[in-house]
Amino acid sequence: MIWAWALGALLAIAAAPFAVEALRRPMTAKARAAAPGGFAKLPLGVTHYRWIGPERGKIAVCVHGLTTPSLVWQAVAEGLAEDGYRVLVYDLYGRGYSDRPRRAHTRALFHQQLSDLLAHLHITGPVTLLGYSMGGAIGASWAAAHPDRVERLILLAPAGMGHNLGRIAHITRNWKGIGDWLMLAMFPRNHRRATESERPIACDVPGIIDHQQDELRWRGFVPAVLSSLRGMLAEVLQADHTALRQAGLPVLAIWGREDRTIPIKAMGVMAQWNPDANHEVIEGAGHGLTYTHAGKVVQAIRNWR
Repeated sequence: MIWAWALGALLAIAAAPFAVEALRRPMTAKARAAAPGGFAKLPLGVTHYRWIGPERGKIAVCVHGLTTPSLVWQAVAEGLAEDGYRVLVYDLYGRGYSDRPRRAHTRALFHQQLSDLLAHLHITGPVTLLGYSMGGAIGASWAAAHPDRVERLILLAPAGMGHNLGRIAHITRNWKGIGDWLMLAMFPRNHRRATESERPIACDVPGIIDHQQDELRWRGFVPAVLSSLRGMLAEVLQADHTALRQAGLPVLAIWGREDRTIPIKAMGVMAQWNPDANHEVIEGAGHGLTYTHAGKVVQAIRNWR
């Protein structure tokens, strides 16, 4: 009896994280009812997007990161809109109000989403493309594949240079099964703790901490993060950055001096791959520079012109 009880307890513990994920709310039309902006029914799923700025402005497209919804761009987008840009922000699959397709979150998925969205919105000319964190990896690799579609590339704390995830994250990413369990069991608490630690920091996007934590309410978000760690974020983008240089595409990379997620040493790696890229370092900024130092980010972009 004791062994049976112990076995039952172990099975319950093992099943609990998967049960919690299954009980999270699905992203449905009802959940999207109050969302601002519009929705595009793309081949791989519904994508939520918003326009910010004048209708006749030059188009800038913003790609957000691993755990942040597109709202993370709000203050930067408003600054660009003041300069005459018409800014497109959208939620990556698995985040915000977009669908959670059951596909590997590799460059293929994110490239198709971006290409499909631009086609849906009839955007054919070159754009200014901005990417933040994982969005920097998506933006850089998409620009390398479509250099004729990009006028300028702006990367904020971009992933893709390789970084040490730590032992637990390494196991989570590389060991399927136990990694899935660890992700579902540990990531929600760690995500809340990490975002809560930023609450005392002055912020340019009101409510961004709550919005980041709200992502945990929705089914598919945590698996999407894990799939991205195993997919898009597992890539080292040396070939892509080399291709950007060969294409002669203007590139600006903006880094946070105090960033612990994408350390400043990544700037040196990128400089080796693409010596023609421009770099700007924001003193005192961590990884959340899009919403903690939006004014300085916009100023860095203005100075680059």
